[in-house]
Amino acid sequence: MSAPIDLQATFIPNDGEFFRVKLALEIAIDEVVNEPGCIRYELTEANDDKLVLTEQWASEEHLDIHSKGIAVQDLNESLSALLAEPVKLERL
Repeated sequence: MSAPIDLQATFIPNDGEFFRVKLALEIAIDEVVNEPGCIRYELTEANDDKLVLTEQWASEEHLDIHSKGIAVQDLNESLSALLAEPVKLERL
């Protein structure tokens, strides 16, 4: 059995787009928390400059399935014009 995978995703909204980015993330969170292998998927920091999403997955396989899933595709589409820079995804 593999160890859980911990990730942190940082989102930098364009000026004036903070609330739209936060709403898109909240919609995604509602969907993703029900995915198999999702242990944690929540906003852990939010201010006008950035939003930080902390994730924990039961395995690499669960993370891979999540990464290719519809919730991530929908989120990426929703955020495509709202972010000042690409999402910074870090393994913790």
